[in-house]
Amino acid sequence: MDSERLEKQMAFIVEIGKTKQVLRRTMVIGTDRHENDAEHSWHLAMMAILLAEYAESESVDILKVLKMVLVHDLVEIYAGDTYCYDEEGAKDKIERETRAADRIFAMLPDDQSREMRALWDEFEDMITPEARFANALDRLQPLLLNYHSGGETWQKYRVTSDRVLKRAQPVAEHMPGIWEFAAGLIRDAVEQGFLAE
Repeated sequence: MDSERLEKQMAFIVEIGKTKQVLRRTMVIGTDRHENDAEHSWHLAMMAILLAEYAESESVDILKVLKMVLVHDLVEIYAGDTYCYDEEGAKDKIERETRAADRIFAMLPDDQSREMRALWDEFEDMITPEARFANALDRLQPLLLNYHSGGETWQKYRVTSDRVLKRAQPVAEHMPGIWEFAAGLIRDAVEQGFLAE
């Protein structure tokens, strides 16, 4: 047994437990508390399994998608969560998250460090079918949470339907079989008055 390797792996495992402390703006359905990054990533992993048939390509490697959705927000342990509608926070998001990726993935043994970093980079670049599917799921999940919590976060931050539609475009482009469902939620939220036009 390589004790140095195991020590690095265990240190990383302990460190990523901190995702449970990174709060997002979305609310957990049926509660008055914010979702954390660990819950978000778990939810995306379940969505990837259940909605795989709606991926734009039948050849999408779901195991790779699962890895991607579980890895993509680990950088927020150090970079913090940037609310998707926060224009000011978005200005330095790439720089903050890249530094955080350098730090978090460097904790692992070299081979695993390269693999995890490559998955994170692939998710961010959104070029491969797996990355596009993972990103579409990442856009759909908060839409579902916002809709099913009566638009609480949308209202609090004065988010409008055009911004939600723009943010959800990866769903339209890369999960076309889901798009009408998602667009219907947005229209219904406007009709019900908890998402401004």
